[in-house]
Amino acid sequence: MTKAFASQGDMSDKTISFTEVGEGLYAFTAEGDPNSGVIIGDDSVMVVEAQATPRLAQKVIDCIRTVTDKPISHVVLTHYHAVRVLGASAFGAGQILMSEAARNMVVERGQEDWDSEFQRFPRLFQGHESIPGLTWPTTVFNGRMSVWLGQRRVDLLQLGRAHTAGDIVIHVPDANVMFTGDIVEYHSACYCGDGHFRDWGGTLDRIKAYGVDAIAPGRGDALVGRDMVDAAIENTRDFVTSTFRPVERIAARGGSLKQAWEAVRAECDPKFKDYAIYEHCLPFNVARAYDEARGIAHPRIWTAARDLEMWAALQG
Repeated sequence: MTKAFASQGDMSDKTISFTEVGEGLYAFTAEGDPNSGVIIGDDSVMVVEAQATPRLAQKVIDCIRTVTDKPISHVVLTHYHAVRVLGASAFGAGQILMSEAARNMVVERGQEDWDSEFQRFPRLFQGHESIPGLTWPTTVFNGRMSVWLGQRRVDLLQLGRAHTAGDIVIHVPDANVMFTGDIVEYHSACYCGDGHFRDWGGTLDRIKAYGVDAIAPGRGDALVGRDMVDAAIENTRDFVTSTFRPVERIAARGGSLKQAWEAVRAECDPKFKDYAIYEHCLPFNVARAYDEARGIAHPRIWTAARDLEMWAALQG
């Protein structure tokens, strides 16, 4: 019998932190669970990442209300994944923003991703019955756009593909702080199931070129100070490279997915096995790396059925 995904047994509550990363800027973190960001403007608040359900989003709102009573006017979504977007309705924001590429991924695979992630990681869908449906943006953009929260400018930027094809980052110039979504992680495994391994490093280079003073990453602790920022960027790069490099070698000689899995474990376990969600991410990372190494440029859609087929193949 195929054993369950590691994440299906992860039901323990995580300790929430709400860390100031710049003036009026906060990172909501929870021990490797999906992070959210908060940007307080003159008259209103922008939230970055909406959590997986309205119930989980309420935890972010409760933290916001400890520092401001300003209304939440904008929700920005760095990509399309269900655990990031399905709680958006809780914020009551008039504007929901994402890249056009991310919206296209909602169209192409949003429901499939919801079904897949719900199967894989049930704890992240507390209160799932309150999700009103797929989250759709009110505004999309390509390349770059700026939002003004009174006198505070917030730049939304597509710096390249990495975690998904639709990734964006959010830069607040007056504080030199960035919210990177899952392009950058801190002591948490990168989920690469929709990733673009060959592009990821260049996207990290473009983030690094901003020389920001703090980052709220997609998962893990807030990164405050350039030393911590640079260390996290390079650690993320190492994780992605250490996953893809052994798979490339296996694929080049016509090896199997199971052989790729074993090669990645040999490379990554010694460095990353203690990272949050490592065991959860690994099979999906190997499967996507194996596809990309064999020339499948556009990530195949994960469905609840494909998840189980892949996992059975790795266990066989």
